[in-house]
Amino acid sequence: MSDKKPSTRLYPTRIDIPAEARSQIIAILNQTLAASLDLKTQVKQAHWNVKGSDFYQLHELFDEIATELEEFIDLVAERVTALAGYALGTARLAAANSILPEYPLDIDAGLDHVAALADRFAPYAKHIREAIDKTNDLGDADTADLYTEVSRTIDKRLWFLEAHLQASTTQGGNGTTATAKTGEKAAVR
Repeated sequence: MSDKKPSTRLYPTRIDIPAEARSQIIAILNQTLAASLDLKTQVKQAHWNVKGSDFYQLHELFDEIATELEEFIDLVAERVTALAGYALGTARLAAANSILPEYPLDIDAGLDHVAALADRFAPYAKHIREAIDKTNDLGDADTADLYTEVSRTIDKRLWFLEAHLQASTTQGGNGTTATAKTGEKAAVR
């Protein structure tokens, strides 16, 4: 074992990925671990506190999403250790290193929780897609494949969340949306 701090510590291994590349990949994975842990707890925050006529449906959906995130957390942490690194997965480390904004604590309504989660899933999905490219460029197709698996599910979950928010909008042919009630147009993200 090394005297280095856990974030840069590498254990001896026979894996054929060079130490410099593994260090960079492990840093990316630990960033993902922090964001994944943070996202899971934010989804649970919504799960516990959702109110309104869609309570049961959203309560169940949020719990299902949190369970999926827990599986990804384990995959990511185990990949760090498979690369002979040190997984940084405490709640305090996740909070300090997450790329996600803090979850709003002043919301109750189901669609407000859906919107807050969609606002967090979008940057998380972007991070995951960027990690695919970075880890592939570093010569680690296995980690890139892990990220690809996560990306498919996260994009699907973002779609599920956004579908709740799109119920009252229609898509215009010019890349704008018009609300069904007012006809006002807004730019599509």
